[in-house]
Amino acid sequence: MSEEALARNKIAIAGYAHSTIVRHADRPLGALAVDTARAAIADAGLRVEQVDGYVSSSLLPSSGGRGPEDGVNIVSSAWLAQRLGAEPRYVAGFDGIGQLTGSMAIAVNALISGAADHVLVHRALHNPAGVYHGNSMQEIRGPQQWTAPQGFFGPLAMIALPYNEYLQRYGASSDSMAAVVTEARKNGARIPWSHWRGKPLSTADYLSAPQLFDPVRRFDCDIPVDGVAAFVLTTADRAADLPNRPVYISGYAGAAPTRRRLPLHWPLDDILDGGAALVERLRRAVGIGADEIDLPQVYDGFSPFVWFWLEVLGVCPPGEAHRFVDSGGINSDSPTAIPALSGGGALGNGRMHGIPQMLECYLQLAGRAGDRQREGLTTALACHSSPHFGGAVAYSNHQY
Repeated sequence: MSEEALARNKIAIAGYAHSTIVRHADRPLGALAVDTARAAIADAGLRVEQVDGYVSSSLLPSSGGRGPEDGVNIVSSAWLAQRLGAEPRYVAGFDGIGQLTGSMAIAVNALISGAADHVLVHRALHNPAGVYHGNSMQEIRGPQQWTAPQGFFGPLAMIALPYNEYLQRYGASSDSMAAVVTEARKNGARIPWSHWRGKPLSTADYLSAPQLFDPVRRFDCDIPVDGVAAFVLTTADRAADLPNRPVYISGYAGAAPTRRRLPLHWPLDDILDGGAALVERLRRAVGIGADEIDLPQVYDGFSPFVWFWLEVLGVCPPGEAHRFVDSGGINSDSPTAIPALSGGGALGNGRMHGIPQMLECYLQLAGRAGDRQREGLTTALACHSSPHFGGAVAYSNHQY
């Protein structure tokens, strides 16, 4: 067995909890995190004192020059464990892009090694008051001195570059992106905790929204929110004795750019080539190809990521994602489509950094999706961030 496959299906998600997602919560982020963590632990059939591992990623959202303040705009593992009154044996945090992939890898390794028996993985997102991603820079040092003075700064510029490349290379129209965004919003409107609950988006509303950074429209971006999600992980043998159906972590793979670039310079070829390498690492870890997964959940912090992920996963050929989606290829209401945004994603829930993808995988495989439950699923895949700068985690409800 390869090194990547050593942990295959040996660790399971045993429970979860999710706060309501709102633009600005009426309680501090830390208070939301404590309540959500307690609810997740109870959902797993455990007590706080039994959870001896805490893992998270508190990177972002210190946008607009705001510094991180634990319990206010970030919630670290150590802060949360202390406020819960826990006495953990293991506390860690992931520092990088694709936060959930890194957090899950750390948690799995802690459980496999015996450093902890039960691990709480959480993600807490805060929406600061004021203009989001406004430029507060008074002076510029380091590599950004070559880009920011010319107006190339922030995530909108970052995604507009490869998006424009895709449109020009493959003869696509930005109007086709309406099919991505309306699909995400349709599904998010069905989620009880979603910011967009009961608020689907029409194609006309998408097309009439202003451009923020050509060709990125307003609804191509996930909306900043306050929200927290938490998951309890444990070993497969322990999970078998807990109340919920276990959902096993079948494997994971991370990605990081290998080509030296200026900040936020993400050419399309970097994304697609890096994604191809990621998918190969994932295949070695999981033992099956990404195109064999029953329920892929692609990342959509910005709508073009959906096209990129569909192509690197092999759902459709290079340059065809725009046609594939436009023709109903990811329509979750069609029995023949690939329900790649059935959990609503970030565009349909709010800016929760991959939580909607991970949660949809868990709920569907655990049989806990309620009215949205899909039958016959045994494998799922949650994709996080960009294919070349994030990662993916595969799940199963069978220990194959």
